[in-house]
Amino acid sequence: MANIKSAKKRILVNQARADRNKAIRSGVKTAIKKVYAAIATGDKAAAAAELSAATKVIEKAGAKGIYHKNNVAHKVSRIAKAVNEMA
Repeated sequence: MANIKSAKKRILVNQARADRNKAIRSGVKTAIKKVYAAIATGDKAAAAAELSAATKVIEKAGAKGIYHKNNVAHKVSRIAKAVNEMA
């Protein structure tokens, strides 16, 4: 355990940031699952709506530095491709 006041603060701040990052990552995963669930039902309109919502969540996470921009592009591209391939 840290003895220095600033080190104690860093521990608290790092824990708070880790919790925030975990919550945002969890939200991204949930949004992606919703897209795939909409695709599974076969409803193209619902899938497109979920894609739009998921894209917003993923790009916000990227803007906050939770994900690298290339990872954001990869995630968005993958779900967009899945929605576009619905026939």
